[in-house]
Amino acid sequence: MPYRRTPAVQARLDAQRVVIFEAAVDSLATHGYAGCSVAAVATRAGIATGSVYQHFPSKTGLVVELFRSVVAFEVAAVEEASTQSEDPVKRIVAVLETFASRALKAPRLAYALLAEPVDAPIEAERLVFRRAFIDVVASRIEEAIEVGALPPQDAELSAAALVGATAEVLIGPLTAESADASVLEKLSLFTVRALGGSLVRNA
Repeated sequence: MPYRRTPAVQARLDAQRVVIFEAAVDSLATHGYAGCSVAAVATRAGIATGSVYQHFPSKTGLVVELFRSVVAFEVAAVEEASTQSEDPVKRIVAVLETFASRALKAPRLAYALLAEPVDAPIEAERLVFRRAFIDVVASRIEEAIEVGALPPQDAELSAAALVGATAEVLIGPLTAESADASVLEKLSLFTVRALGGSLVRNA
């Protein structure tokens, strides 16, 4: 007869997994991918290294799941931000501003998500992240085109270009001791001009 975990044992394992996951997020946000080793995560979580392997097969497996969780949270945040204005162009700007501002508040974590050298499976997750972000921007561009707030254009291409530009713009500030406070304003202005639009004040 196969062994079945009791509810108490399963609850303990589930709680330990949460602790490990939170420790991994903290480690990534503090030391980046290079410093997010299984041993470092175990130390931060206050458990034995072997206990981490009970839940995750490797550092890569742990960070892949971490990426998926963090990315889902970030995509939800920009989607929510893009619904706060009646101006369709401001909705697009809100997506990029929100992403950039959140990145600048957690620069080490954002750098790991965007640009730090990582293993191939994690790079694949990074591409999924970009795809999700592009989809949000593209949908907002399409809405703006439909109501005449933007000139006709390939929404998918424009969204990909803006996401790529935003990531590139952020690399410098994310690796600097401090970020230029005007970067968000400059990014917003670039976004509007690149799309051929204008902002309605107080919308």
